[in-house]
Amino acid sequence: MQKPIAYTWGSTPEERQMEFPCDSYMSSSDDVYFRAVDVKAPAHILFRWLCQLKVAPYSYDWIDNFGRQSPIILTPSIENLEHNQRVMTIFKLVKFEQNRHLTMVIDSPQAVPIFGQIALSYVVFPITENTCRLVVKLHLCYPKHSFWSFMRWFLPWADLFMMSKQLLTLKHLAELQSLT
Repeated sequence: MQKPIAYTWGSTPEERQMEFPCDSYMSSSDDVYFRAVDVKAPAHILFRWLCQLKVAPYSYDWIDNFGRQSPIILTPSIENLEHNQRVMTIFKLVKFEQNRHLTMVIDSPQAVPIFGQIALSYVVFPITENTCRLVVKLHLCYPKHSFWSFMRWFLPWADLFMMSKQLLTLKHLAELQSLT
């Protein structure tokens, strides 16, 4: 049975079969979501924009950035990564490969019980010298308390709403940068 778009947005069947770095951070998950976009920019430029997730979420700023606008210029030295750095407020960076991927887990599931446990990887796949593909895989364990049981239905769609905006924003900014 084919999963709804909320679970697979932009991804190919081949991408959904691949191993991702986040797979090793959650041995069993309740659900897996994929998000993907093509980007007309070199992989190293897109990766620098991914590193900007350390300073802002690049989605709907009025929802997940306390109304502050995500920066539209790169922060100097943003690509200098360290393990356990905070990313998008609620995640910590657990693994990375320069110009290739960022892998993170929710920093404290107890602090944000609505989401449960999450492990995710943003992976950049170069296609040509000036184009690449950004594929995100998310593993989720939903909150166990029955009060949050609606999350199994709601979260895939809410995440699609937020993450599609995020990926399209990062794509746009990387493509603009590659033109200069």
